[in-house]
Amino acid sequence: MSRWPAPPSRCSSPQSAWASKEFTMTTISTNNDIYSGLGLTTQESANNSNELGMDDFLNLMITELNHQDPTKPMDNSQLATQISQFSTVSGIKDLNSAFTGLSADLTSGQALQAANLVGHEVLVATNSGWLSNGGSVKGVTELPSSAADLTVRVTDASGALVREIELGSQSAGQINFSWDGYDDRGNYMPEGVYEITAHATVDDAELSPYVYLNARVDSVNLGGADGLGLNIQGLGQISMNNVAQIF
Repeated sequence: MSRWPAPPSRCSSPQSAWASKEFTMTTISTNNDIYSGLGLTTQESANNSNELGMDDFLNLMITELNHQDPTKPMDNSQLATQISQFSTVSGIKDLNSAFTGLSADLTSGQALQAANLVGHEVLVATNSGWLSNGGSVKGVTELPSSAADLTVRVTDASGALVREIELGSQSAGQINFSWDGYDDRGNYMPEGVYEITAHATVDDAELSPYVYLNARVDSVNLGGADGLGLNIQGLGQISMNNVAQIF
C-alpha cells in the first residue's frame, strides 16, 4: 500500500491503527525573493569593495616584507601560516559560489516543474472539496484493514448533511469514490466548498479513514514563506507536501 501524506484536517483517526502517513501541483506568481521562498538564499554576484582579493593580499605581504625590522624578520612559519589562512578563506568563498550556482539551477528546475502543473488535477490530502457548476467531486479514501461498512458523507458550510454515499464492505487499500453534486433528495447543489469525510466500521467500531480529493491547480506560488505552494481552484493555497498524486 502506498504511503500518502496525512491530511491536516479533522479526518485523522482516533486509533493508532490509523496512524499518520507521509505523502509525497497556473500562471506562476513570482516574488523578488524566490530563492528564500524555496529555502534557498542568493548571493551578490559583484565582489564587495571591502573584500580582500589575492592581488591585494600579495601586495600587502610584499609591503610587510619590505618594511619589516631587519633585526626581527618574519620567519618562514609565520609567512606559511598567513598564506595558509588566506588560502582557506579563498577556498570557502569559491565553495560558496559553487553552491550559489547549484541553488540557482535547483530553483530554475523547480519553477519549470511547477509551471507544468498549471491546469492539471492533483490528489490532495484534504476534506474540503470544490463543487463547480455541473461538476462532481472525486476522491480516494484509504483503509489499512478491511471494513464491514464504508460510508462517505458530504456536508455543506453550515454542517448540514447533504449526501451519504454507501460503499458497503471493503477490503484494505485505496477506495475510489465520486459525489455527483446531488443531495439525498435529488437536488443539484450550488457551486461551493463542501466537507467530505469517510466513516468505516471495523470490528464493531467506527473509525474515520483519511480522505484525498481531486483538485485543479490554478497557479503556483514560488515566493511564499512555506516554499512551493499550489493555488487550488476554490480552495486557496496548499503546500506541495499535501499532494499525493499528479494526474
